[in-house]
Order: sequence, then structure tokens, then C-alpha cells
Amino acid sequence: MIRFLSTLLALVLMQDLNGQSMTGNGDDFFQAMGKMYVVVAIIVVIFIGIILYLWRLDRKISQLENKQSK
Repeated sequence: MIRFLSTLLALVLMQDLNGQSMTGNGDDFFQAMGKMYVVVAIIVVIFIGIILYLWRLDRKISQLENKQSK
């Protein structure tokens, strides 16, 4: 019974929250606030950081493999 009531409460709350919007004209929140480019820039920086880390790690592993085979 408690599980049924909690599910029903969650559905009612989700329906109530679904109708609310941050902007009046329906634009995307990040575009409306002018933050879209900031989000994209952060994602690009993180992606470049991961690629550089993997490239450096590959170089170190290759050096260790070369030392071990000699």
C-alpha cells in the first residue's frame, strides 16, 4: 500500500513539475540565458583533457614495453 501511494505521489508531482517552464516563449534554458557556449566550451575542454591524458598514458606504456623487451 505504501509503495502504491509513493508511486501515485511521484506521478502527481512529476505531472505538476512538467507543466512549469523556465522561459515564457519555449526557448531552451541555456540558450535563453546565454550559457550555451559556456557549456559547449566546458565539454570541449574536458574532452581535450581526456584525449591528452590517454595520449600521454599510451606513450608511457609504450616506453615501459620497450624497456621490458630489451
